Amino acid sequence: MAARGRMPMMQPQVIVLKEGTDTSQGVPQLLSNISACLAVCDTIRTTLGPRGMDKLIVDGQRRVTISNDGATIMKLLEVVQPAARTLVDIARAQDAEVGDGTTSVVLLAGELLKEVREFVEEGVSTQVIVKGFRRAADMSIARIRELAVSVDRADGAEYRSLLEKCAATSMNSKLIGSQKEFFTQMVVDAVLRLDQEELDENMIGIKKIAGGAMQDSLLVDGVAFKKSFSYAGFEQQPKSLDAPRIVCLNVELELKAEKDNAEVRVERVSEYQAVVDAEWKIIFDKLDQIVAAGATVVLSRLPIGDLATQYFADRNIFCAGRVSKDDIDRVCEATGCRVQSTTSGLAAAHLGTCERFEERQIGGQRFNLFRGCPQAKTCTIVLRGGAEQFIDEVERSLHDSIMVVRRAVKNQSVVAGGGAIEMELSRYLRDAARQIEGKQQLIVTAVAKALEVIPRQLCENAGFDTTDFITQLRARHAQDPDRFRWHGVDIEAEEVADLFAKFVWEPALVKINAISSAVEAACLILSVDETVSNQQSQDMMAGGQPMPGRGR
Repeated sequence: MAARGRMPMMQPQVIVLKEGTDTSQGVPQLLSNISACLAVCDTIRTTLGPRGMDKLIVDGQRRVTISNDGATIMKLLEVVQPAARTLVDIARAQDAEVGDGTTSVVLLAGELLKEVREFVEEGVSTQVIVKGFRRAADMSIARIRELAVSVDRADGAEYRSLLEKCAATSMNSKLIGSQKEFFTQMVVDAVLRLDQEELDENMIGIKKIAGGAMQDSLLVDGVAFKKSFSYAGFEQQPKSLDAPRIVCLNVELELKAEKDNAEVRVERVSEYQAVVDAEWKIIFDKLDQIVAAGATVVLSRLPIGDLATQYFADRNIFCAGRVSKDDIDRVCEATGCRVQSTTSGLAAAHLGTCERFEERQIGGQRFNLFRGCPQAKTCTIVLRGGAEQFIDEVERSLHDSIMVVRRAVKNQSVVAGGGAIEMELSRYLRDAARQIEGKQQLIVTAVAKALEVIPRQLCENAGFDTTDFITQLRARHAQDPDRFRWHGVDIEAEEVADLFAKFVWEPALVKINAISSAVEAACLILSVDETVSNQQSQDMMAGGQPMPGRGR
C-alpha cells in the first residue's frame, strides 16, 4: 500500500542544445523549405526568355544593378533561408560550368519541388521521391544524348555556323538581343582565337568604356589595356611602333625613400654621397640592362618612376608601370615573352614581339594596343555603351555567350531551344512512366510535368495564351515524335514551330547540366527533415552582429 501511494519519480530534464537554439523537424519543416524555394523561383520567373523582364537590385552600398541573368540576380538577392540557398548554389554552378541556363535550372528545381509537394503532404516517403527523381534524370539525360545532333568539325563553314547559332540563341534573352548579329561574330571570333585545346576564357579580356553606342564596340586581335598612371616624361615617348621588342617585368624601376626605422650612420659628407650614388647606380644599371637587351616596349607590374620614364623617353622606348596581372599574362601569351623578376642576364631571347604597337584614344580613355601577335592565343573585346549599368549587363551577356560557344567547341552536339527539348523529354517520360509499377510511376510523371515549366514560362513572359500553346505542343509531340521532336515556342513568329530548322540551337551540355543540377538540388532539399539553428548563427546570416551581454 505504501509503495502504491508513493509519488512517481520525476525524470530529470536533459538539455543537449544551447539555450535559444531553434529546432524544426518533420513534414512541416520540409514543406517550409519547399515554400521558401518556390518564393525564390517566383522572383526570377519573369526573367526567362527573349521577352523576359529585367530586375533592378540595390545592394547595401546603394549600388544599382540591372540584370536578367539568373546567376547575377540570385547572388545579389542575399538569400538567408538555408534550404533556399541551395538554389543560389546551383545557379552559380551552372554559370561557372556552362555559362547559360542559370534561370532555367532554378525554375526547374522549384517546379520539381512544387509537383511533389502534395506527395509529401500525403505522407509519401521522401526517399521514394528522391529515387524517382534520379531515375527520371537518368532517363532524360540518356534521351538528350540520343537526340542531340553533332556537327562535323572538318567542315569549317558549317562548324562556324553552329557556333554562331549557339551564340545567337544565348543572346536572344539578353539586353544585346537587338544587336545579336553584330555581337555573334565578335564572340565566335574571340573564342576561335583561343588555344583550342585549353579554351581558357580568362584569355579573352573585356574592357568597358562609357560613351558611344554598342556598335562602337570592337574586337582587338591581341591585347588592349587602359593606359596606366604615368609621369611627365611619358608624353615624349613613342606612341606607335612597328615590330616592337617587348619585355614584361616584375621589377620596380624608381628611387624609393628609405623604409621606416632604417638608419645609416655616416661621419663625413662624402660617405653620405656614396650612399646616394649607390642608389642611383642600382637603378641606372637596371635601365642600362633593359636597353642593352634591345627592348622597345617595357611593361611592369610594379611602378616605373619619373627617372626611368624620362630615361626611356630619351631613348625612344615606350614604358608602362602598374599593369595588372591579367593584362601582363595576356601580353605574354600573345607575344611570346615571359615575366622577368630581375634585369640581370636579360637577353633578346626573353623578349616578345608583335606586328604593331600603338596607343589609341577610345572614347575618353587612352588604350595600349598590341596587334598582329604571332603567338596570339588571346584577344580583347572593348565594349562601348551609354551608362555603366548598361555596359555591365552587356559584359554579363557576352560572358554567357562566350561560355556557351566554348562548350559548343568542346562538345559539338546541339539540341533545339525554345522549350522544344523539354517538351520532347516530357512526352518521353510520360510514355516511359506507363511501363513503371508502383509509386515511382507517379514521381516520373511529376518530373515530366515539371519539365513543361520552361515552355510555359516562355509563353507567359511573351504574353501568349499559355494553355493554347502547351496544348498544341503536347498534341504534336504525342502525335508524331519523330516529325515534331524539335517543335517549341517561336517567340518571333508567335507560333509553335520547328526551332531546329529556325536555328534556335543550344549545346546539349547546357540541358544535361541543368537537369542534373536541378534534380540534385531538389533531392538535397527533400532529404532535409530537421533544421537546427541558434540565435548567433541567425544574426550572422542576417548580416548583423550578436548582441553583447549586459554588464552589471
